[in-house]
This record gives sequence, structure tokens and C-alpha cells, in this order.
Amino acid sequence: MGEFVIKMPDVGEGVAEAELVEWHCKVGDPVREDMVLAAVMTDKATVEIPSPVTGTVLWLGAEIGDTVAVKAPLVRIQVAGEGGEAEAVPMAETVTIAPSSPQRGEDARRADEGDSPPPLGQSFTSSDSAGHLLPAGEKGSRAALDTLAKPLASPAVRLRAQEGGIDLRQVPGTGPAGRITHDDIDQFLTRGVQPQPAATGLARKTTVEEIKVTGLRRRISEKMVLATSRIPHITYVEEIDVTDLEDLRATMNASRKPDQTKLTILPFLMRALVKTVGEQPGVNATFDDDAGIISRHGAVHIGIATQTPAGLTVPVVRHAEARGVWDCATEVVRLAEAARTGSALREELSGSTITITSLGAMGGIATTPIINHPEVAIVGVNKIMTRPVWDGSQFIPRKMMNLSSSFDHRVVDGWDAATFVQRIKALLETPALIFIES
Repeated sequence: MGEFVIKMPDVGEGVAEAELVEWHCKVGDPVREDMVLAAVMTDKATVEIPSPVTGTVLWLGAEIGDTVAVKAPLVRIQVAGEGGEAEAVPMAETVTIAPSSPQRGEDARRADEGDSPPPLGQSFTSSDSAGHLLPAGEKGSRAALDTLAKPLASPAVRLRAQEGGIDLRQVPGTGPAGRITHDDIDQFLTRGVQPQPAATGLARKTTVEEIKVTGLRRRISEKMVLATSRIPHITYVEEIDVTDLEDLRATMNASRKPDQTKLTILPFLMRALVKTVGEQPGVNATFDDDAGIISRHGAVHIGIATQTPAGLTVPVVRHAEARGVWDCATEVVRLAEAARTGSALREELSGSTITITSLGAMGGIATTPIINHPEVAIVGVNKIMTRPVWDGSQFIPRKMMNLSSSFDHRVVDGWDAATFVQRIKALLETPALIFIES
């Protein structure tokens, strides 16, 4: 007789220790190979520990609730022949196992067949008429038989059977202790037994789709990382009453000429930006933080964040300071269409000095726009909602919209950011001011 020492296995994810949460055996219990001895818990999952040998438990190395270090002795088992020691192969209890590739190599198959089987029950103290060991306890032999009736197979074999609609109870196992192997499933299918259709309804999904980040998506990713890692953002949100502006917009659209583009709120906001940056040129700027130079631009080149099938692009309305409301509207539509069809020129997608971003009707209540590097400001348009507003004597319905604007706090102080947004607010709430030449 010899003694076999089972050590706490490495359960992965860089975990150095785990908490013992359950014993499935006690000192003196007979155990067999692949029987679950214990369960341990990490911060990510509960993992079952099976026995790699058959024998009798001599010693348990921890109490429930104890923390056990990886490779620390966990169980000592008396075995026939020479003893030894090894780390048990952990068996996941609450971790989803991703399916392997349909094209399986022989090395991968052999590794799968070495995986640990599902739990078989608790301690064994008696046997049934067929010679199977039965667990002790008050639940009796029926519960034991139900437990033992579960086919013995590795997780990979179980996954293959589940995906193929195969009832493992119908597959004879030729491995140790009747373990079902991949070869057994192959033989089962070769004999002409048709797999049962997989059950319909709710089912776990373990597929993972890997998408390589390339092209425009990669450039967007790099741009976002650059902006968020190098620009300290400050976001200022203000509520604006656009009731009068919406009335004006509806009136102008009703009387527009056939060749004129229908007005949205963006052309009015663009004109408001032009007037505001004329008073606060520090916001219509770019910042070369490597050289330590802030460039304030006389020209107002407004980037319009546009969603396209390939991803987010920012076509640029150049010299908005020289365009009226109708001209701005026409240029926005032209550039947006060019961006969506992929026909925009390089110069139409670069060189902006300040950006507007809007999600239209899905604009939300507030957002935190990311600045279009190397600019120092971006204005986010949120959705328009009719809300009750107190006028001093009663609540009246008003069309309200939030502006969510972000600024580079290295260049734009909080006071200047607030002043900038408040000036835009004044222009949009009294839209006639937008058309007054200063």
C-alpha cells in the first residue's frame, strides 16, 4: 500500500489561492478515480476538484472556508501499490467552456480525453447488485443510482454530444471506468444510429466571434485613444429652450424654394458657433501639445460627426463664417452623403477647427463627447423634448434641448467654457440674433 498526495491545482486566471467551499468526502471514505472530492471558489468561478486515483481518504488538508494556496497538499489517499503526488486536474463548475474548432488534431483530442469528468457523487460505503459503489447518507441508494447513471465523459466530449444531439447514455464507453471518448462517439455514429435533434428553446451560447480591427475602425480606435489619453476633458451641459427656434425653422421650411435644402437645427447651431467663436477665438483652436503651441484660427471649419456604414467620420464644412443658414444646410447634406458613399475627398475629411456631434432623435438627455484631436472643443446636440416649464405663474409646454459640450481643460478654463455655451444658448433661444450682423 502507498500514499498519494493530491495538491491544490492551478485553476488559471493567475489565481494563487482559492477558498475551499465544499468537501465531497471525509477521512476513511473510499473514493475512485474521477470522483469529485472538493469544490473551491476563486473570485471568478467555483471549481470542482476530482480524484486522479482510486483509494481511501487518509487526510484532508483544510476546513470549509479556509484559503488554500496553489500546490499546497489538499488530500492524502491510501492507494494500492506505490504512492506519489500530483495536482488534480480541476473541473469547471460555473465557467462556460468555449467550443473548440471543428477541425480537431490528434493532440487536442487526446488532451480532451484527459479532461476531468462530471461529478459522480459523495463518499462510497456500499454497492448495488451490479457492483457499483453507492454513496452513504440518508437519501438512499436511489439517489446514488441516479447520480451514477450520468455518463462519464470529458467536457469536450459532452459539448460534442450536445451540439450533435447525441444522448451519451446510449453510447458505450471504452475508456477507464467506462469513460466515453471521441472514438466511442465516432463508433456510435458509424453504426448508423442517428443523433436526436437538439432541444429547442432556451440554450446556452458559447460562440465567440473575433473581428480584426482594420481600416476605418482601426483609425477611429486610434483617434479615440489619442484623444482620451492626451486631452483632459471637461464637459459642460446646459438646457436650452428651442421653442422659438423650432417655430422659425418650421416657417422657413414652409417657404423654402424648391432648390433649397430642408433646414435642421444644425445650420442654426453652426451660425451660432460662428458668432460665438468670433467673440471667443480661444475655442476655435487646435493644440499641438508636442510643440506646446495653440493655434487660434480665423477661419471656422466645422466638423460634422457623421455615422456611415464603415464607421464614424467627420466631414468638414469649410469657412462656415462665410456661409448663411441655407448654404450651411446644403453643404452638410452634400458632405454627409459623400461620407456615407465613400466619395468624400481627403480635404473634405480633415482640417476642422471645431466639431459638432449629434445623434438626432436618439440624442439622449446628455452625452460626454470626445474631442476631435487636435481641436480643443466639441459641441454635442441632444434630442429635443417637450417639457413643462414654469413661467412664473404657470407651467407651459416648451421644446427643450440640452447641449453637451466638451473642452480641452489645458487650453479652455471652466469659466470660458461656460461663457461660450451660455452665449450659444442666448443665440438659439433668441434666434433673430443669429441673423444680425455685428
